[in-house]
Amino acid sequence: MSIAGGFHKAVEAASALGMQTVQIFTSTPSQWVVHPKVAATGKAGGKAAAAKTARPPRPPTWTARPIADEDAVRFRSALADRHIVRPLAHSSYLLNLASPDQQLWRRSLEGLVVELRRAHQLGIAFVVLHPGAATDADEPGGLRRIVTALNQVRRRTRRLNARVLLETTAGQGTCLGWRFEHLAAILDRVQEPDQLGVCFDTCHVFAAGYPLAPDKEYRATMRKFDRLVGLNRIRAFHLNDSQRPLGSRVDRHAHIGHGCLGLEPFQLLLNDRRFRKIPMYLETPKGQHDGQTWDEINLRTLCDLIQ
Repeated sequence: MSIAGGFHKAVEAASALGMQTVQIFTSTPSQWVVHPKVAATGKAGGKAAAAKTARPPRPPTWTARPIADEDAVRFRSALADRHIVRPLAHSSYLLNLASPDQQLWRRSLEGLVVELRRAHQLGIAFVVLHPGAATDADEPGGLRRIVTALNQVRRRTRRLNARVLLETTAGQGTCLGWRFEHLAAILDRVQEPDQLGVCFDTCHVFAAGYPLAPDKEYRATMRKFDRLVGLNRIRAFHLNDSQRPLGSRVDRHAHIGHGCLGLEPFQLLLNDRRFRKIPMYLETPKGQHDGQTWDEINLRTLCDLIQ
């Protein structure tokens, strides 16, 4: 939900649609916000009137604008008043912990620390993160860089209540996380794997090549995920149909039942007793159709599938 007008507005919009939870971005997801910090100039020294020399400026600190305390309180109050539970934050799309570019890698690490601090301030338990893209096509190296970054982030955010959820990806370009083995490798190598979880995205998993219907194929996919990663690690689902076919490795979301997935995968997932207590979040395109918002239409479609 959009946070235009304040974080509490997303809660109000979700409640008005009859939703029980909400996902937000805590800042602009596709734009770096820069706050440059420049060191003070050095002091003149010695008996002679030596000229002052300026220290070289520090690299810009890439972060989001601070959340005012009153805005955080208003968001938390809206959650309680509207009975909206398990809010979720999604990190910036620009973060890339798999990047071989040291500047981008460091900027992404710092950005994730900020994302977790902001979520903590808002009372949000999890931040969804795309694992990253190994733009040099070095998959093992990309996975190592992700693990190194996550370990550093954990050490710096240990006192926070917010944790990272690694999102399954479609595998577009050099993105990692589209194979269940990628997630398994990260979780096997980080120092505190119990502090991480997974967000299972239906469009992404399907586009990555894992069928979610019919029932036999759905169960096979879930068995493979359980064997490699563990179903117990799933802390959230993103519900999206896919504009592109199975195995396309293209990330294009569609309205529920209006894409290549169809309705059956959602019926199987929504009625799977193993996931009854796991929150599910719509990530379908926005807009209106026949005088109704697509959020209303997609939510009603999903509710009609529950048996």
